[in-house]
Amino acid sequence: MANLIIKDLHVEVEGKEILKGVNLTVNSNETIALLGPNGHGKSTLLNVIMGHPKYLVTQGSIYFDDVDVLSKTTDERARLGLFLAMQNPSEVPGVINSDFLRAALNARAERPISTYNFYKLLDKATKDVKMPFDLATRSLNEGFSGGEKKRNEILQLVLLQPTIAMLDEIDSGLDVDAIQIVADVIKEQQEKGMGFFVISHYARLYDLIHPTRAVVMINGRIVIDSGPETIQRIDKEGYEFIKTELGIEIEKEEQKMNTVSIGTCAVKEIIK
Repeated sequence: MANLIIKDLHVEVEGKEILKGVNLTVNSNETIALLGPNGHGKSTLLNVIMGHPKYLVTQGSIYFDDVDVLSKTTDERARLGLFLAMQNPSEVPGVINSDFLRAALNARAERPISTYNFYKLLDKATKDVKMPFDLATRSLNEGFSGGEKKRNEILQLVLLQPTIAMLDEIDSGLDVDAIQIVADVIKEQQEKGMGFFVISHYARLYDLIHPTRAVVMINGRIVIDSGPETIQRIDKEGYEFIKTELGIEIEKEEQKMNTVSIGTCAVKEIIK
């Protein structure tokens, strides 16, 4: 079992501190629901783990077993077994989707995969995610709908078979049927022992994939690390109980922040 260990992580973006001492351990055989209002550091944490150059780590460490993750480039982190499905996947004109996927597979393989074996894998994977095969022959994400881009991220996950997959709002922009497809793929990978770190503002996805832990991030820190029952509490009550029970004032973004929790709490305000 692999462990991703984060200790006292402080991160800045353009001189502003976003993460303010994050401590967390993620195991390869568990699924963590990462919760919290928008603007409090959830996506930042995932991007830092994956090595986005926009984010400056000023203090702390990230280890994947005994490997210093922060000393590795993004492609090296991917080869270690880390994967990030992005909230807003980029369009890359001129790069054929299947060429990109094959190059990603070869980067992690001891020997290049044959054309026959690659297309055999690709055919099965596109059927698993119920994605038209012709999307694999087009430029990477170019002209894809929002839902097609998200399915393409899941397609990459199925092909690359990471140890820990981080999903940043993979369900946003998906209809009910597409969410069910994504959830089915996640459950299949869970059974194989893949670990997941999942951000979502909607209870439906969590209801389908059954996280083993709930981690709540407020003001750039982890304030709750508990069982999945916390997901249901936030769904019903919002984040107000964090203020009243833990005595934590929930900071607002400089710009208007989406202060919803998940599911039915989309109409609740955090701070009265």
